[in-house]
Amino acid sequence: MIQPTHRFLLVTALASLGLGACVTGGSRDELAAEIRTPTEQHAIDVDRRPEEIRLKVHAQGLSPNQDAVLARFVDGWREANGGEIVIQAPNGEGDPAAVHRMVEGVRHLLAETGAPREAIRIVGYDARGQGAAPLIVGYERYVALGPQCGQNWSSITRSMNNKVHPNFGCAVTANMAAQIADPRDLIEPRRMDPADAGRRGVVIEKYRAGEPTAATGAEASSGAIAKAVE
Repeated sequence: MIQPTHRFLLVTALASLGLGACVTGGSRDELAAEIRTPTEQHAIDVDRRPEEIRLKVHAQGLSPNQDAVLARFVDGWREANGGEIVIQAPNGEGDPAAVHRMVEGVRHLLAETGAPREAIRIVGYDARGQGAAPLIVGYERYVALGPQCGQNWSSITRSMNNKVHPNFGCAVTANMAAQIADPRDLIEPRRMDPADAGRRGVVIEKYRAGEPTAATGAEASSGAIAKAVE
């Protein structure tokens, strides 16, 4: 006859074996290493993409419309913490004197609107056979690429392997990618600028008065323009 104490130990051992049978696919340590939190399942990728405008070459130089477009271009470059601005001049087509006038006009306007001259580089590109080839002005900006959610669905009622549901955390990560002002912050910390007490006072006063606090032109920034600006 089995004693009560021995019976209890036997039941405990059988229960342990039953629980151990539920752990499949490797040891407990291996399974623990596979378990990921929702924020670890999905990541934000950062890519660099060109931001360009194309300007039609005029014999007399930049038109008023092109002046305005370039000013907005610099606003976008500043907000994106852009680096080098490259001016691509067409070679092999059109009037070289007109192209030179346009290049100098663009360089001068960029410098006047806040782009340092050392950040501006001029290169040529082969425009033979393109007819009225445009002047291309551009820089590279960082873009945050969030995950594509809802691609993999599984039943949340079946979690015997104790793994995180594949969609948990995806929407949060995708929203963060859409809201990040400067994706470069995900790669490296930005340099600290000196404090501007005067500007801070102006912003606080506008905030208290219920007025817009953004700098002039912040809302006017635009993306790439496919066609050459007249």
